[in-house]
Amino acid sequence: MTVVLLMAGALVTNNDAGDSVPDWPLAYHRLVPPFVGGIRFEYSHRVIAGIVSIMTLALAVWITAKDRRPLAKRLGWIAVALVLAQAVLGGIRVLEGDPIVSATAHATLAQIFFITLVGIALYLSPWWQSDLPQLEDSGSPRATVLGWWTTFVILIQILLGAAFRHGALGIVPHLIGAGAVTVMVIWTGRVVKKRFGGVRDLRRRVMWLHMFFGIQILLGFAAWWAMTSGIAAVQPTFLYVTLMAAHVVGGALTIAASVLLALTCQRLTRPAGAAAVARHAASGAEGARAAQ
Repeated sequence: MTVVLLMAGALVTNNDAGDSVPDWPLAYHRLVPPFVGGIRFEYSHRVIAGIVSIMTLALAVWITAKDRRPLAKRLGWIAVALVLAQAVLGGIRVLEGDPIVSATAHATLAQIFFITLVGIALYLSPWWQSDLPQLEDSGSPRATVLGWWTTFVILIQILLGAAFRHGALGIVPHLIGAGAVTVMVIWTGRVVKKRFGGVRDLRRRVMWLHMFFGIQILLGFAAWWAMTSGIAAVQPTFLYVTLMAAHVVGGALTIAASVLLALTCQRLTRPAGAAAVARHAASGAEGARAAQ
């Protein structure tokens, strides 16, 4: 549902429908406005956002009732806080006169909310809670660190893309960011496959990251062509709107794949020598108990 929400938000922007409803939380002082023009996209986006908010609250309550792990409960309520902050930013975007900053923040926070849900899904999975092997990572930088840095660079790239779409920046910073993401994705993938090529879970996460990133690059070229070819010179066409919205969703799937890779590295690997340190600490604790 959050992917659908991201698509709906992109359709609002790409159809120039962001200002089609001048008030919030109602629409033209009504609960259900007439479905004409850009109102169709803006109001549908609000309805889907309301559904996602209710589902997120239900998820947090469910986790609190069923999961004993404190981190799982905190993550559930963090997701609720993020979706509420996202709703407030959406309202500010509608009500304020200059929406560039709030619209950019709104688009970026949507991606942060999405990857939070991705992390929660993995943390709640039977795979995460099973007895998994711990692999020593003797390389530098560690695969886990590289995975999180890649995620951070992709998030900055998403911010730059949102700033470009909403008129805060030009295309050049976004293109530079695309180059940085390319370097990080290739570097991280090579490191993980070189050190842990025989680990099926890590190999699969790298495959997902490379696959979604490759699709995103193709969508980026297609969106650039749509912007520069003049097909949307008079009004947004179906092809233009579809390509731009797909590019937004492609960015979300790319950062989700990066988060999954980073979390999988964190779950399966540990620094070299960590096992010896743990054994030494355990033996020291046993010796202390024996002395008592």
